[in-house]
This record gives sequence, C-alpha cells and structure tokens, in this order.
Amino acid sequence: MIMISKEDARMVVGIIGNIIALVLFLSPVPTFYRIWKKKSVEQYSPIPYLATFINCALWVLYGLPFVHPNSTLVVTINGAGLVIEIVYLSLFVTFSDAKKRLKLVAVVVMECVFVAVLALLVLNLAHSTKLRSTIVGSICMIGNIMMYASPLAVMKLVITTRSVEYMPFFLSLFSFLNGISWTAYALIRFDPFIVAPNGMGSILGLAQLLLYATFYKSTQRIMAERKAQSELGLPGKHSQINGV
Repeated sequence: MIMISKEDARMVVGIIGNIIALVLFLSPVPTFYRIWKKKSVEQYSPIPYLATFINCALWVLYGLPFVHPNSTLVVTINGAGLVIEIVYLSLFVTFSDAKKRLKLVAVVVMECVFVAVLALLVLNLAHSTKLRSTIVGSICMIGNIMMYASPLAVMKLVITTRSVEYMPFFLSLFSFLNGISWTAYALIRFDPFIVAPNGMGSILGLAQLLLYATFYKSTQRIMAERKAQSELGLPGKHSQINGV
C-alpha cells in the first residue's frame, strides 16, 4: 500500500484547488461577453468583482515568502485571479454610466491604497513571519468572507424578482466547489485563516445553488413572457425594472 505524506496530499489538493479557483475566476466570462455585446452592465452588480479583487490582492500578500513561507500555490492562483478581476472591472468601468463609473474607480483606488498601506506597515512593524502571517491572515479572512458574501445583494434581487437571470449559475457553482477544495487544503495542515472563510464560503455557495434551483422555473417563465411581450411590442414589467 502506497502511503502519501501530508505534504504531498496538501500539494495535490492545492493544485486541484488552484484549478477550481481558476475556473471560478473565469466563470463570469459569459456574463462579461453579454455586457460587451450589449455595451451595458444592465442590472449586474460590480460588488462580487470588487470583493474578489481585494481578496486576491490580500491573499497574494499573505502568500509571499516574507509573510507566510511555503505558500506558492496561494500566490499563483490569487495572482492570476487579480489579473482576471482587473479585466472584469475595466469592462465594468467602460460600460457603466458616468456616476457608477466614478464610484467604481473610487472604490478600486481605495482598495489598492489599503493593501499598499497594509503591506508597508506589516513589513516595517512586524519582524517575524509568524506575526506577519497572523496580521495579514486575519485581514484575509475578512476579505475572503466578503468575497463569498458579496452575492448576497444579488440573492436579494433574485428573491425580489423571482428570477436568477442576474445571478450567474457557474459563479455560484464554482464558489461552492472552491470553498470545499480550499477547506480540505487547509485541514490537511491546519490553517485557520484558510479554513474559516472557505468553510463559510462553502455554505454560502450551497445557499446560492439552492436559490438558483428554487427560482429556475420562474426565471424561464418570466423570460418567456418578456420575449412574447417584446414580439407584440409591449413593455413587460421585468423589462421596466431592467431599464429596457
């Protein structure tokens, strides 16, 4: 019988987690293709992408050798995620109206300043990787929870409109899978800063999937009604909500 060490098992689970996380970061591509095609962000919320942007930036800082050694997999996937979120936010800025664009840019600037100031303070005031890991890891937990909780605003819209049109299915699915994989990764060699937010993320991801299943049929009915009304040249209620 072949015995696998904890480090080997952690490496394998971490690689799987990287793959799932990459798919998670790429899952909104169809949404942004729709935004690009329509030249409008419609009712899509930038909150999940703003939350993911700062979350990735914080985890890149956490995984650096002078903060938390032996965390290469954490740096690689979150670095990739950071680049992807920059692309998404750039599209949001491009296709938002002037007022939303200004708010979006202001939030992104504040997030960048926060991460830069945190890095400077930690590197200059904390003189051990253990202390740096504790400080940055604690803040990363908050950032990770914010990322997983960011779809709550969309979930409220789903319940109000009884439609999951603006809650991308694959984003919800891979949020759930990502939470599961990184929880397993952190349990092999216990890391509370990764376990806590990803465990919560698994629960929130499952809640989104259940919500999607609950309102899938009503969404199809609403979209069919809207299509029929559009063919007759009548403005539907849902169309008015979306500003069409």
